[in-house]
Amino acid sequence: MSGVVGLLGLVTLWVGTATCLAQTAWGRRRALRRRLEPFLPRAVDAGVDLPASQLGAGAAVLSPAVLDLLDRVSRALGAHDELATRLLRADDQRSPVTFRSQQLAGSVVAVCLGAAVAVGTGASEAGAIALLIGAPAAWIVGSERRLDARVADEQRRLRLELPVVGEQLAILIGAGYSLPAALQRLAERGRGRAARDLGVVSRELRRGVPEAAALAGWEARSGLPAVGRLVKVLAMHRDAGDLGQLVAAEARATRAESHRTLIETIERRAQLVWIPVTVATLVPGLILLAVPFIAALRQVAG
Repeated sequence: MSGVVGLLGLVTLWVGTATCLAQTAWGRRRALRRRLEPFLPRAVDAGVDLPASQLGAGAAVLSPAVLDLLDRVSRALGAHDELATRLLRADDQRSPVTFRSQQLAGSVVAVCLGAAVAVGTGASEAGAIALLIGAPAAWIVGSERRLDARVADEQRRLRLELPVVGEQLAILIGAGYSLPAALQRLAERGRGRAARDLGVVSRELRRGVPEAAALAGWEARSGLPAVGRLVKVLAMHRDAGDLGQLVAAEARATRAESHRTLIETIERRAQLVWIPVTVATLVPGLILLAVPFIAALRQVAG
């Protein structure tokens, strides 16, 4: 069994090394688009799949079957949205194919490390199989959880910025700005996640995308109900004469919702504080009760 595990470890080590080297700058020639990307404004369609020729040799080895398998694993772990949407919400510049190729490369390296640990420790067959299966599974689960954590963090930032953005938008609209001009001004003067999203909306409007489609794209990228409500209010800008007041009312509602969420978090943490206090109180009390109880049992037993 050790010889088979060692051979499997060598094979996976060779495959993992080749895959990892294919992702390095000196292991492959970067495409012109990748070399110029740091000096260009961020594309509106970030996260859209690119051809395999632009993603390097590591992404070219990923067949549709492998991508479909990794997507199934991701859905089994609780991901309900597409990978491209999750990368957009996490503000990740990588494409889905690049993310999957890096995920696969890390799992191959994890298999190599698991095989090395199994050979080095002389593990049994069950232990070796557990290491060979558990190591890549842990890597895949960890990468999915890290992406979900980044998505949650970006959504939390956008949720906190949204009331301020709504109030500023209401002020600009009330001052006579049109909706595209107000969105562009907030995008140029802002520095947060909401400003970046509004910058994407402004660029889409300048490209000729209808306002409803551009705002619906922001709602889809954010994944927040509060953004959906604000988008529905902004969609009435051609029909409503008091759009600024409607946007201000929606901003107040969003702020109240954020306040309720904060109060719930504070109360939940306050309840968690009582757990160690209760344990620290019960344990000495049980000890004090156990001493006379044991003494009484001894007296009864004679």
